[in-house]
Amino acid sequence: MFFKNLKIYKLDGDKLTPGVSLTEQLARGPFERCASNQPMSRGWVSPRNDSELIHAQDGNVLIALRTEERIMPSSAINREVAERAEKMAAEQGYKPGRKQLRELKERVIEELMPRTLTKQHTTFAWIDLNNNTLAIDASTEGKAEAVIEHLRNCLDEFPIKPLHTNVSPQSAMADWLASGEAPAGFTIDRDCELKSVGEEKATVRYVRHPLGDEVHAEIQSHLAAGKLPTKLALTWDDRVSFVLTDGMHIKRLAF
Repeated sequence: MFFKNLKIYKLDGDKLTPGVSLTEQLARGPFERCASNQPMSRGWVSPRNDSELIHAQDGNVLIALRTEERIMPSSAINREVAERAEKMAAEQGYKPGRKQLRELKERVIEELMPRTLTKQHTTFAWIDLNNNTLAIDASTEGKAEAVIEHLRNCLDEFPIKPLHTNVSPQSAMADWLASGEAPAGFTIDRDCELKSVGEEKATVRYVRHPLGDEVHAEIQSHLAAGKLPTKLALTWDDRVSFVLTDGMHIKRLAF
């Protein structure tokens, strides 16, 4: 199993140790299927489909959070509410007000919920105790926040903070694109996005496009005009390719 994304945070490694204590703390929030009246449920599952909630090796810990949500299309809910509101208006002689509509919608959701299907997804996270980092395989902020929130609910102590770099990712990417050279060991690939900082947010994208001399000149002109890079595809040591974003989010990992 390979991660596709990396959302990285810093940890106080002295307060997190693999083994029985961490396993016992995660056991406070195991995954359970949604109850009939429950819209969503989340909890820890085994990352390796065995009986263990963690997989630990050489100071690295792998965990997995499973989320189950009920599928309730808003169009179906709104249609049912509209039909009941129309019937209510005929019975009482006037259209229902906002409060009545809100209560009607809550009642519809409560009645439909036990009959809806559910969907599941699992988010993996890697705790690197050697480097005091937490990396979450999440493509969105919401999925990463769900893992962090559940860790906070289960662990006695969870000292976490955003990852800060000496140079912002955006400034670094601008320097690399301006010079046409990535840092030692890295190469610039064929995907790039630049966005204006103005109100219009004018955007230029290069997708699977060789960023050779001609394109490099175009990119330099965009940088000179005030556009800043928001995404840049890179490869490290001919072994790992990825897209770096201006928010220090690593996406589209390919080994």
